[in-house]
Amino acid sequence: MSLVKLAIKGISYSQTQNGAYALILNEVDGERKLPIVIGAFEAQSIAIALEKEIKPPRPLTHDLFKNFADRFDIVVKQVIIHKLVDGVFYSSIICERDKIEEIIDARTSDAIALALRFSAPIFTYKNILDKAGVYLKGNTMESEDSKGDNDGVLSSPETFGLEDSSSKDTYSAKSIQELYELLNEAVLNEDYEKAAKIRDEISKKES
Repeated sequence: MSLVKLAIKGISYSQTQNGAYALILNEVDGERKLPIVIGAFEAQSIAIALEKEIKPPRPLTHDLFKNFADRFDIVVKQVIIHKLVDGVFYSSIICERDKIEEIIDARTSDAIALALRFSAPIFTYKNILDKAGVYLKGNTMESEDSKGDNDGVLSSPETFGLEDSSSKDTYSAKSIQELYELLNEAVLNEDYEKAAKIRDEISKKES
């Protein structure tokens, strides 16, 4: 079976599961997307890995794993989403130490959080993408075979982390110094979603 390389397109809030998010992976050489429902903690961990500028004051679980692996010269070479059963994706982490390769089973959300920290590529098999791949158009998702099995499951990736207009106005009214103080406070409180929003407002003001 041929492997298909994936890239992270974004994270959106799941409309079907409270407290859950959807990680959306994009086919690198194609138009299909692979949505995977993940928990809030994993979404936060992946978002932090994507936001290079935000450094947590203490290592998160996946950061701890990365530090542990670095200390013992273990490298994550790649992640493969290798199975889909009853809507659940199964993944393998391909590791290497002393030129010996090992395969470790992992939840897909954990595997991707680690892949980001090791700058490792993410793959899936073509038959999985054929089965679960969808096309994103605006705020809706249209399945490749037009059966509509995934319609309405997710909002578009761009909706993740957006605030209502009143919250945006609150940040826009702040000075640069006040925003930096709020940013530091958010990071210390480990509220990384809020930190990302404040950082975006700082970027707008400084541009």
